[in-house]
Amino acid sequence: MDKLDQLDDAVAAQAFRRLVRRLRHRTDAQNVDLMGLAGFCRNCLGDWVAEAAGIDKAAGREAVYGMPYDEWKKAHQIAATPEQLRRMEQSVAKNA
Repeated sequence: MDKLDQLDDAVAAQAFRRLVRRLRHRTDAQNVDLMGLAGFCRNCLGDWVAEAAGIDKAAGREAVYGMPYDEWKKAHQIAATPEQLRRMEQSVAKNA
């Protein structure tokens, strides 16, 4: 059995909240860079929350961002470079 599956749900929830709060604090870490490095980003986390909670994606993303996604984009997102997009595409391909 995977050790991750043996974690107490309260411990897993605490670690998840810490991760989300770190991502809220580090607005300089762009989603495209997270996708390029790890193959997931804040949107993915929000979508996973939505799926697990049985809510719509917008509500799941708001739970992760701490505000509506469009509001976060306006305040923090910058245009992706061609290199960032290339890295993201390569990284996402590894998730298939």
